[in-house]
Amino acid sequence: MTIALYLIALYLPLAGVAELFATNLIKALIAFTIFSALANSVPPIFQAFTSTAVLTKSMTMWLERAARMIIWVIGAGIILDIFGIQIGPLVAGLGLFSVAVALGAQDLFKNLISGILIIGENRFQPGDRIEVPGQLHGMVEDIGFRSTLIRMFDTSPMLVPNKDLSDVKVINHGNMEFRRISWTLNLTYSTTQKQLAKICEAITQYIDASDQFIVNPGQESFARTEELAASSIDVRVLCYTKPIGFTDFSKVKQDLIFEIIKLVRANGSEFAFPSSSIYMENTDPIDPAEYSTDGLAPQKISHDSAPDQGND
Repeated sequence: MTIALYLIALYLPLAGVAELFATNLIKALIAFTIFSALANSVPPIFQAFTSTAVLTKSMTMWLERAARMIIWVIGAGIILDIFGIQIGPLVAGLGLFSVAVALGAQDLFKNLISGILIIGENRFQPGDRIEVPGQLHGMVEDIGFRSTLIRMFDTSPMLVPNKDLSDVKVINHGNMEFRRISWTLNLTYSTTQKQLAKICEAITQYIDASDQFIVNPGQESFARTEELAASSIDVRVLCYTKPIGFTDFSKVKQDLIFEIIKLVRANGSEFAFPSSSIYMENTDPIDPAEYSTDGLAPQKISHDSAPDQGND
């Protein structure tokens, strides 16, 4: 298109204002083409930095957007200068305007700075599963200049201002080293010490032999008797898996549950449940005849052994 306009301006008999406008238009189109090529070259360049682990994904995203914005701002200034529009007074006017905007857009700048802090601290990245206890739990899809897009587990999107995520405790499940299983098994009080020892040993051997579980250097996996509770003997089961997805993790837990049920019953024990003993009070009406003194002979009371001593 630029070449076509150049040829038209070259061969058409233009003069005066028309010739000047056509020339400036061609120069502006050439400048637009150059800066468009520069802006389009930004993503591959930053993609190379991401692949070498120099920058995180979110940092790359922010720097890419900032670089494209700077390129287009410079390009717009050059195009305006081609048409004779002085950008110096325009920049000065924008400076005064930016002060007024800053006073009325404090939340925007708070979110912008909070987004920079989130990326700088590497609190989370797109693709991480994060949780704010009692408030939200989902997957991070995008960290923008003002807000972060989180996809909830019901697939609904949630836009959260960056300052709200910067000032709260955020659990980043995406950085977990292991997924922990910590259960308490409630066994009946009829379970003997020998049965408890066999159950704990069998569960521990299953965890150690299964390829679904891994070794945590900081904490061993085990199954041990933990407490004599009100209605049961409690056995603690602690083990770890790789940081796998929710679906695979649920399969691992299901296999472990099935194995525990089999081992507990194979060793002659059963699972307990909370129970209480209730003692009912006898509320039948009292028969006065059972407690009557009719027909009983009166007893003689003698004072010989203990004569009265004055008036008590």
